[in-house]
Amino acid sequence: LTKGPTALHLGGSESPQTGQGDFKEERWLFYLQHPGGFRLIRHYSGQDATDAFTAFHKDKDLVKKYLNFLLIGELAPDQPCCEPTKNEMLVKDFHELRATVEKMGLFKSRFSFFAWMFMHAFILDIASWCIIWYFGKSWMPFLLGVVMFTIGQIQYGFLQHDLGHVSVFEKLKWNKIAHFVVLGILKGGPMSIWNYMHNQHHAKPNCFRKDPDINTHPMFFSLGKKLSLKLGKKKRKYMPYQYQHITFVCKCFAMFTGNLFESLLLLFLCLHRCLEASWFIWVSQMSHIPMNIDYDQNLDWVSAQLSATCNVGESLFNDWFTGHLNFQIEHHLFPTMPRHNYYKVVPLVKSLCAKHNIKYECKPLLSAFADVVRSLKESGKAWYNAYYQE
Repeated sequence: LTKGPTALHLGGSESPQTGQGDFKEERWLFYLQHPGGFRLIRHYSGQDATDAFTAFHKDKDLVKKYLNFLLIGELAPDQPCCEPTKNEMLVKDFHELRATVEKMGLFKSRFSFFAWMFMHAFILDIASWCIIWYFGKSWMPFLLGVVMFTIGQIQYGFLQHDLGHVSVFEKLKWNKIAHFVVLGILKGGPMSIWNYMHNQHHAKPNCFRKDPDINTHPMFFSLGKKLSLKLGKKKRKYMPYQYQHITFVCKCFAMFTGNLFESLLLLFLCLHRCLEASWFIWVSQMSHIPMNIDYDQNLDWVSAQLSATCNVGESLFNDWFTGHLNFQIEHHLFPTMPRHNYYKVVPLVKSLCAKHNIKYECKPLLSAFADVVRSLKESGKAWYNAYYQE
């Protein structure tokens, strides 16, 4: 097969290409057959998905069983191994870096770390209800219980994120079982939908129409200068985007004041959801919203992740408060790596970025929060200027 458009298969759908490990040649997969869901692999339709394939699949032996069935062709020897939109030397150096990381054993998890993460969240969860049950309905124990419950739930959220990325247990089965317990039972969330949406985010971060995390554009927010300019020039307006940096900060308070229930339980849950949602949104978006947001440019894996992510400074508090998502660059480059090993790979990633003149962005926690508001203000201003002045 060539790099050009392929013959149509099974209903006229193009299939993406992939390759991995011992399979030296490129492979074509029909996306509807993909075990991880058709949309995730469809995002790579007509593109080289080698590095994405490597990043997402931890159990290579299991995946090989599917590859033999899905193989419909091999890349011809005379075809270039790297697409013109990608940095061939960077791709090569990243493959060497990943091999080094694997030899260092940085993909092996430390069970005691995750056991502690679970236990401290579980203790906070139970203690919150015990405080309210023992001390009654007065405001101080009530608010203390809400805070402790919120901290426990957000830490459950970080742990289920680890389990969803198959970075806690060696076996896929145990990660899935534990993921169901933490997300499905302790947090009451849908495991399958989380995996379906979050893996798309990792595959194409900040790529409009491919990353579900930025699907708020344009109905609720105008994101990124490029997309905001296009939206303004088309004279489209769904919200007063010039004020979105204000509404982003105020929305949680508006949600709470509009739901003051007489029931203490409903008030507890409402206040908890307000606090947890605010915590999660700031932590999850501080590394993405201020970065480049655009349509998919089919960049190589490293360039795509670095252009869409940034880090926040390392400290014991920052690591705990963000669930180690302050190492967002390393997490996106190696999504199945246990988070307690992120700091070990930082020097290697920085060296790779310096060699290829790629900006490795790291900022203080409060600056990262402020940059979310700043970027929303700038994109709103870009939309406003294009909408009203051109």
